Amino acid sequence: MPARERYPHLPKTVEYAHIGWDFFILAAVIINLSLLLLDSLFLIGPINDTIASLTPGFHAFYDTVIHSRFITIDLFFVGIFIADVLLGWTVAIAERRYHRWFFYPFVNWYDVLGCIPLSGFRLLRVLRVVSLLNRLHRLRLIDVTSWDSYRFFAKYYDILLEELSDRIALRLLGNVQEQIVASDSLTERVIDRVILPRKAQLIHEIAQRLETTVGQAYQQNRIAIMAAIDDLVNRTLRESPEIQKLHRLPMGHTASNAMQASLSGVAQRLVDELAQGIHSTEFRQLVERTAETGFNSWLTVDETSAHVTEQVLYDILEMLKEQVRHQGWKDRYE
Repeated sequence: MPARERYPHLPKTVEYAHIGWDFFILAAVIINLSLLLLDSLFLIGPINDTIASLTPGFHAFYDTVIHSRFITIDLFFVGIFIADVLLGWTVAIAERRYHRWFFYPFVNWYDVLGCIPLSGFRLLRVLRVVSLLNRLHRLRLIDVTSWDSYRFFAKYYDILLEELSDRIALRLLGNVQEQIVASDSLTERVIDRVILPRKAQLIHEIAQRLETTVGQAYQQNRIAIMAAIDDLVNRTLRESPEIQKLHRLPMGHTASNAMQASLSGVAQRLVDELAQGIHSTEFRQLVERTAETGFNSWLTVDETSAHVTEQVLYDILEMLKEQVRHQGWKDRYE
């Protein structure tokens, strides 16, 4: 059976039918609880005598019509409540309201327990009001979020839930820190179980990022790089003794300038070719081989590196604990 959303969109007529049935069950619960209370009081001698003296007609009617048949009447209400559970279960299956067909009695546990013929369990059926209010809210017939009582309980429910989850998280993080301190081979296990199985992927990612970074850096700074190359060639030629001797010859300056322009052009084209070669397969393989060599060296574990790794993990968890300790509900409600 394919699962639908938790609250499937139903026609309004069906929703109103649900609401009408909920009101009927709530009325039956109120009547049943009232009869249970009244019959319990009727069994108390002084109260029974008081009712008989004040309203003898009602006392006689209740004693002969209701009290003498109370078990039968109570079983009638029990039958209504059992029928409500079975009908609700059938409707939930037909509407595919839950992920599995057998979820209904667990989700609506208060209705199931309310079928037990004990007043304490019958009282649980009053919780049906919660589902009724939820349905009315979904139909936008009421807006419970605007109620002061809802905001009050929602606020403290949120605070309670956050405090509980924070305590659990702190306990778990503390246990992890204790395991890190107590473990003698954490770094080795991290390398063997986490890093080495993904070694090829990590090396490929390093090479790809290096290729992308270098390529982008070159494109963004190409003009400055070419100017630096031209300046370097000019300075080298000016400081060269051979070029200085060439300047003393006729047409020496012209030849020197031509040589300078030629060398600058060659150097700039060489750098361009190198930059374009970054995206070649050969360059990527070279980077991956270099990265693999450095990767293997990085994975070599000694006592110092193991201690540093464990301390880093410990401090990260401590930072997370500090974040968890921050009571966020104070920022929301104060």
